[in-house]
Amino acid sequence: MRAVFWLCLALAGYAYFGYPLLLWIQALWLRVTPSPQPPRQNLDPQAPGGPSPILPSVSIILAARNEEANLPGKIENLQATRYPRELLQIVIVSDGSSDRTAEILREHASILVPVILESSGGKAVALNEAVRHATGEVLVFQDARQIVDSNAVAELVSRLADPEVGAVSGELLLESANAEEAPEGLGIYWKIEKTVRKLESATGSVVGVTGAIYAVRRELFAEIPAGTILDDVFVPMRVIKAGSRVVFQSTAVARDRLFSQKGREFSRKVRTLTGNYQLLRLEPWLLSAQNPLLFRFICHKLLRLAVPLFLTLMLVASAVAKGPFYHAAFLAQIVFYLAAVLGAVRPSSKAFKPIAIAHTFVLLNAAALLAFYSFVAGRKGLWT
Repeated sequence: MRAVFWLCLALAGYAYFGYPLLLWIQALWLRVTPSPQPPRQNLDPQAPGGPSPILPSVSIILAARNEEANLPGKIENLQATRYPRELLQIVIVSDGSSDRTAEILREHASILVPVILESSGGKAVALNEAVRHATGEVLVFQDARQIVDSNAVAELVSRLADPEVGAVSGELLLESANAEEAPEGLGIYWKIEKTVRKLESATGSVVGVTGAIYAVRRELFAEIPAGTILDDVFVPMRVIKAGSRVVFQSTAVARDRLFSQKGREFSRKVRTLTGNYQLLRLEPWLLSAQNPLLFRFICHKLLRLAVPLFLTLMLVASAVAKGPFYHAAFLAQIVFYLAAVLGAVRPSSKAFKPIAIAHTFVLLNAAALLAFYSFVAGRKGLWT
């Protein structure tokens, strides 16, 4: 049982800290920086020298279902995009909406292309339909809920000046209702995730992109299978399969608010993790030699799904193994999990950083367990 304890501890530690460390060492070996400066563009046609020769036409793609509350603000946000108007197209699909979503889109037909689907086929079907109406050389995918910085599209496109790059991920910033950053525990998780993406980008390709803001060359877009949960992993992995790189651009920012309703953030995480299991069924080549990023895909996407198993085995092994060290390790784990429970029953206690970290860590791994159950049980969720 001692061997089981140490093996599980090593695997769980590697999933969150060892893999980023390995990428950092690789970056040092290759002598690259995590945030390389991309070629800049001149987006002002009236500026001296005229516009940059790397200035493709862009179609912003957005799928919406029952988004009447968010659409007016989102359309205003899209109109503020700093990119030459003659090169910018906005395509928004209403996927069988039962509220005023379709009506709002028709009211704005002079500034965007409204695509109205009478029945809902899910987000993947809606995105595919939007792409059929798109005319841009570059497709920029966004969501209705998030507000995107006005320079985000230009920042994404700037990375496509490199012909080896086929897709670019932006960055999602999570904020609370008063525009503060995410709570301590969740903030640490996002910092680790952001570091991993920067290092993956600097040393090759990122495994997935930020669904709220990413760009793909039109010719590299692959139609998304109906019912796909993670278009933000399916699309970039197909780009990688085609031989192009997928990079991360931290200056292309989308801002989202944390759900105030209890359990909404947890539900969103369960859905995302369930999508990883679904992706293996849809794209079995991801676990074969056909995947150029096989090692990264396992380390970044799959190993974290197994962490709940590692944690369970660690707890059992430390309880069974003899010796004062393992007894102390068992008690430490019990205290850690009690701290997580305290954070759940008394939210105010999460002001104490260790409790916030314990709560978030346990919550994320509970979501991974529930995601496995949801996938096995065949639960469907086409929209967040």
